[in-house]
Amino acid sequence: MTNALSIVAFYTGLNGLILLMLSAHVSRIRAVERVSIGDGGRPAMVRAMRGQANFAEYVPFALIGMALLALLGSPLWQLHGLGIVLTVGRVLHGWHFAQADAPGWQRFAGASMTFIVLALASLALILRALTGMG
Repeated sequence: MTNALSIVAFYTGLNGLILLMLSAHVSRIRAVERVSIGDGGRPAMVRAMRGQANFAEYVPFALIGMALLALLGSPLWQLHGLGIVLTVGRVLHGWHFAQADAPGWQRFAGASMTFIVLALASLALILRALTGMG
């Protein structure tokens, strides 16, 4: 189980760095746009804030799912697969929101990858819970 939790810790650390980069981007845009609270009605501020908020909305649940799978004895390859897809997806999604004229495929791919991780982790948790109840 220690190896499994180390894998989840690794991806949690990587995603924590992504969140820090998104937060730094929000701070930079705040300084440029001179907006201290809220979005000030500025499109660049709204874009940066939504990128950060979207991360905060989805990533914790995905990582909690991965941690529970690790605790329930999921194979290491499964945890790495979920972690890689989640992290690459969040990099793509975050990069989309950090650019003023980003191509839409980045947002679509990043969101899709995140949804895939959430769906697979959720289904795996349900299966593990049901098979462990017998």
